[in-house]
Amino acid sequence: MKLLLDSVWRAAAYLFMPRVIGLTLLPLVVAGGLTLVTGYFFYEPAVDGVRNWLETWSLTEAVLRWLDLHAGTSFRAMMAIIIVLAVAIPVVVVLSLLLVAAFMTPALVSLVAERRFPGLERLRGGNFWRGLAVSLGATLLALVALLLSAPLWLVPPLALIIPPLIWGWLTTKVMSFDALAEHASEAERLRIRERHHWPLLFIGVITGYLGAAPTLLWAVSAATLILAPFLIVVSIWLYTLVFAFSALWFVHYCLGALRDDRLIVAGNAAAAARQATDLRELSVAGPGSDYDFQRDVPPQPPVLPPA
Repeated sequence: MKLLLDSVWRAAAYLFMPRVIGLTLLPLVVAGGLTLVTGYFFYEPAVDGVRNWLETWSLTEAVLRWLDLHAGTSFRAMMAIIIVLAVAIPVVVVLSLLLVAAFMTPALVSLVAERRFPGLERLRGGNFWRGLAVSLGATLLALVALLLSAPLWLVPPLALIIPPLIWGWLTTKVMSFDALAEHASEAERLRIRERHHWPLLFIGVITGYLGAAPTLLWAVSAATLILAPFLIVVSIWLYTLVFAFSALWFVHYCLGALRDDRLIVAGNAAAAARQATDLRELSVAGPGSDYDFQRDVPPQPPVLPPA
């Protein structure tokens, strides 16, 4: 708990450093540029295609008539935009996470290591291609889980539980690997992830809930849907900030856990070396020797004659 609390306030403090704010601009430029270009060429055709699909699919006709009756005829026109955004926003979230993991996390690891752990040895147990494989594999599993669990989102309590858990698992999988790839060996990384499984998952879930905050932009009014391509760019920067905070939290926690783990291993190794030295000296001195008596038999109190 001490390590968890120490890492969260340090992550919050580092987030407002000018160097970290500057690092958030690269994912914003890449993801924002891709979003604007894609929206310019495909946004209106996608909305028109979804609208035509809704009007020609007989299964949705009863739902649309019910919406016209209770929400007004204008809501039918918004349904296509809502569906397009519901598909696009998870893609934007995943893209932001992968960009932060690829471009920001290595720089944040170096920043934290230089300021807090300058003497921590870099064993380089992970590499870029392995990290990319872990990120892409975990992302694919998370998208499949989101797709399969989408019908459960219609149940209000589950809609507030399932997506953050999935995003939390994905964030934990990606960020914990990247935070330890440079400094920890593979054995150390696996040992830390096993010993600190629940705290790491807790960090991921909390940042998963924080990642839901940018979606509140769409809840302001229906008029925000008209500015959807530009609001998605704003959302990307907010997602980037959330994932930057998440990366800093994981880096501070994981490097602190790695330092403590190495201190424990070094202490155990020193104790084992002392014990081995004592056994060698005992075997040389032989049983019953003065060395054996002095080292292995605790001093006895003097025996006083009876009064």
